[in-house]
Amino acid sequence: MKAGRASIRYAKALLEFAIESQKEKAVVEEMQNILSVVESSPELDDALNSPVLPSSQKRRIIDGIFPKASKIAQSLFDLLSQNGREGILGGVAHHYIELFDKNQGKVAATVTTAVPLSADLEKEVLKKAATLTPLKIELKNIVDPTIKGGFILRVGDLQYNASIADRLEALKRELITS
Repeated sequence: MKAGRASIRYAKALLEFAIESQKEKAVVEEMQNILSVVESSPELDDALNSPVLPSSQKRRIIDGIFPKASKIAQSLFDLLSQNGREGILGGVAHHYIELFDKNQGKVAATVTTAVPLSADLEKEVLKKAATLTPLKIELKNIVDPTIKGGFILRVGDLQYNASIADRLEALKRELITS
């Protein structure tokens, strides 16, 4: 999935249009569906980014996968096809969801831990996340045993790394350089 400046611009324009049409909640649900389909299918992402396939064929692929798309989504598909930007569809969906949440006063936070969070630990992590942003936080826990202990908290573009693996790596670098 390509998620550059172009996908942010398309997502902003889509959000503005959806707000004007008073359909931003319906569009966010549709963008969540599009994002999950694109993320779960690397073949689709490869086809939409293929320099060999013409835009007309990419558009047929999109129409075949999303046959019941709303008029707003169809307009987005048209615009992306006209500009040869079908490959950023997943990025546009991703950024639309982020912009919608921000517009609603919410931000997604991801906490990576070695073991699943308990209720008490979740409260502590939410406290730490609250110091990073004034927005309402929606916390998602990812379990990754390779961090050995501690946690990695991502809130928007910010990251707070309090993992044991990171501390061990820093210690290793310090021992090598001294």
